[in-house]
Amino acid sequence: MVAYTEFVRLSQSSDSEERGRAAHFAAVAYLSHSGPADEQAALYAALIGFLDDPSVKVRAALAYGLLHSAEAPRPIILSLLHDSAVISRAVLQYSPVLIDADLIGLVRNLDLAMLLSIAQRSKLSARLAAALVARGERQLTLRLMRRLEIGFAEALLADIASQQGRDPEMRGALLARKDLPAQVRLMLVQMITEDLRQARIVKGALAPDRLARLLRDSTDTALSAIGEREASKTHRAYAAELIVSDRINTRVLLHAVVTGHVMFFADCLAELSQTPRDKVFMLLESGSRPALSALLGRCGLKQATRGLFVQLVMHARSADLADDAAARHFVVTALTEEMITDHDGVIPPELEEAFAYLSEQNVMLARKAARGVMAAFASEAARPMALPVAAPERLALSAA
Repeated sequence: MVAYTEFVRLSQSSDSEERGRAAHFAAVAYLSHSGPADEQAALYAALIGFLDDPSVKVRAALAYGLLHSAEAPRPIILSLLHDSAVISRAVLQYSPVLIDADLIGLVRNLDLAMLLSIAQRSKLSARLAAALVARGERQLTLRLMRRLEIGFAEALLADIASQQGRDPEMRGALLARKDLPAQVRLMLVQMITEDLRQARIVKGALAPDRLARLLRDSTDTALSAIGEREASKTHRAYAAELIVSDRINTRVLLHAVVTGHVMFFADCLAELSQTPRDKVFMLLESGSRPALSALLGRCGLKQATRGLFVQLVMHARSADLADDAAARHFVVTALTEEMITDHDGVIPPELEEAFAYLSEQNVMLARKAARGVMAAFASEAARPMALPVAAPERLALSAA
């Protein structure tokens, strides 16, 4: 407790430290006041008086006392907002008294340090965040993109991705956002692919052909994984847009099934065949071979390709392709052998792309499935490795 006479003495002191203490006492007393109205009016008048104090320390002490309270007097907060930079930045960042209408008008003219203070407010509306992004400051935009709780319009995120997607930090911040549109996410993945393709450390570590296969496989996986997530949210626009942009082909459809992204596969079939999604799911789960072939025919696939997909669906019904690399390897191996057998080793032209894809996958999946197998076996094996007995070395004698 501080006596009013002592408070008056401190507030009239020539020492800025003592006046600062008085300013802080007045702020705390005003916010916690529950007494007579005349007492509150006196405290309010004291707060107003400290606004004219020549010392920044005193005004900062006043601001510190009021900064985090929604009950702080609005006129005083607005006055402190236009005080020295150190006080103004604190008010911009912390005061809950300020509303969007106060801040949006300031955003157009504030410097970067002030804008960053606003960007660090505990609560930031989408409207205010969009106004901050409109300033075009990279550091500011990056900070806002990393605030995942703020919702941004899809068009705004698309603009940022197209303009600044080559910036690795910005790209990472965008990809971490759940509200990023699927097509924008795919565009950023393609940028990453191109950057990896050009990176000297990557180019020097892998042969060009193998690098091209790995990047193509990774891009296809990303495309179908994004599609799987969109399909789980019943968003069919992604598949439709890929079809319109001619991004869906035999390889992509095969990859979707082989990687276990069957919901995306179903969406693609539904769009291509103009068949209800529920009916497509029913056919994939339990439809007969002729029914599946008819559905694939409506998608525009040729007879030989339809037969391949029917075989793939039949295998996929009894295998966990989403998580089991060994199951994927088994299915791909079986499909490859069936194609060779069915066509007597002469693969039709319409199946060459599919056969090339399956051959690539066979090698990649064999490597994945084999990793760790020998180590696991060795830890459990009770007998030594069986090796053939070496034959005794024979002397070669010259003929007599």
